[in-house]
Amino acid sequence: MVDGCGTAGALRRVLLPAVRPGLITVGLFAFLAAWNDFIAPLILISDSEKAPLPLAVANLRQQSMGAVDYGATEAGVVVLAVPCLLAFLLLQRHYVRGFMSGALKG
Repeated sequence: MVDGCGTAGALRRVLLPAVRPGLITVGLFAFLAAWNDFIAPLILISDSEKAPLPLAVANLRQQSMGAVDYGATEAGVVVLAVPCLLAFLLLQRHYVRGFMSGALKG
């Protein structure tokens, strides 16, 4: 405000860089919670074609009268884990900075 910066400019130039690691950390946690959600789709979705990936992987185990296809189950787990790993690897620097910003003194 002193240097001729308006409210939007102060938000963009001062506040947003200060809270960016925290926002990215919260966003990553929200993505992981939504991606790995199992209970809510299990209760709310009755059509198996609209089931999310964790529910579809669990349904793979129950398809053939007690016989478990471990290859298909492990392939489903890998497909389930890849987006989470990619999101973490792309945002790792901001993620660690967000955790460490509240852990340091001074």
